[in-house]
Amino acid sequence: MSPAQPRYKRILLKLSGEALAGKLGYGIDPDIISGIAGEIKEVIDLSVQVALVIGGGNIFRGVAASSKGMERASADYMGMLATVMNSLAMQDALEQLGVVTRVQSAIAMQSIAEPYIRRRAVRHLEKGRVVIFAAGTGNPFFTTDTAASLRAMEIGAEVILKATKVDGVYSADPAKDKNAVKYLSLSYLDVLQNGLQVMDATATSLCMDHNLPIIVFDLTRRGNIHKVVMGEEIGTIVKGE
Repeated sequence: MSPAQPRYKRILLKLSGEALAGKLGYGIDPDIISGIAGEIKEVIDLSVQVALVIGGGNIFRGVAASSKGMERASADYMGMLATVMNSLAMQDALEQLGVVTRVQSAIAMQSIAEPYIRRRAVRHLEKGRVVIFAAGTGNPFFTTDTAASLRAMEIGAEVILKATKVDGVYSADPAKDKNAVKYLSLSYLDVLQNGLQVMDATATSLCMDHNLPIIVFDLTRRGNIHKVVMGEEIGTIVKGE
């Protein structure tokens, strides 16, 4: 009997910056980022093409800074630079495992990252390289969720894998409400109309317009990235009706 084949051939993995901090709460935990890199390598070894978008909230959050008086555009640009720092750290962790990786930045910084060029990114993926999209969309007022949706569509990804600290989408915060109900499947309209914390409204609307599914799953459980790619039903899937 032939071994099971991955369900997806090209994915975009969205990681929050907070996920890299682990229990430290701030900065980058070397053990956490090495563990995530190891799981990504397992997927690469299945000949799955992997692109990443990483948030910057473990270093700097533009929205939080602007709420305390900083000019929003400046705060967002600082947040974009935080995503570049995380992207370079992930690149280092992956390349220590022998995974060839390219960082493409939406803000030009030729000394440390390639500029974002869609055709070049696709070519890297076709050659089996991991591509990390840094600096969001390059524009203030847009989140890394929106950047993930945009880049996923530009490269022709089949799915967005949204890695979080919980095992799916709930009707309320499961840490605060013991009666919170986990959803196995949601439509894009369910997410938008009920204000569910999957991705922001702009990102969700982009996915809805192009029928790009989003799978929300628990990153803290070892092996979950592999399970999702292989088609196991874990977490919550957001898709069309």
